[in-house]
Amino acid sequence: MTTSPTPAGTAASPDRSGCHNLTATDAVKAAVTLAYQRSFPRFTHIQPVPGQFFYGQCGGVRYAATRFESAPGATYEELVSMQDEGGATKYFRSTSAGNWSYVASDGFPRGPQGCGDVPQIPEALAALWGNCSVM
Repeated sequence: MTTSPTPAGTAASPDRSGCHNLTATDAVKAAVTLAYQRSFPRFTHIQPVPGQFFYGQCGGVRYAATRFESAPGATYEELVSMQDEGGATKYFRSTSAGNWSYVASDGFPRGPQGCGDVPQIPEALAALWGNCSVM
């Protein structure tokens, strides 16, 4: 197992800030997707883009970042809407009760530091995630 930042969020030792990557399970991905659908109910047929899901924790707060794509059954309206929405990374945090909420989205164009430019994501976690860059 590597400790370098990966979209899957491999487990790593906490850094000095108390932030560390976590392994994103299917249940976590489903909960984050549901949080986005609650904020944007027009997207009922979406899923995280494979290989582009970041998941970690700082202190007692968990964070996630992902892009979404259309899932089977998507309507024409969803497909058209995802042309713009799908290109932006979405950011989430969990409450102490384990509920996820949508907190931000990348701007257009995306900032040069990726998720490092998103104030809702702790800088140390953004650094662990390689500023949410994917290859």
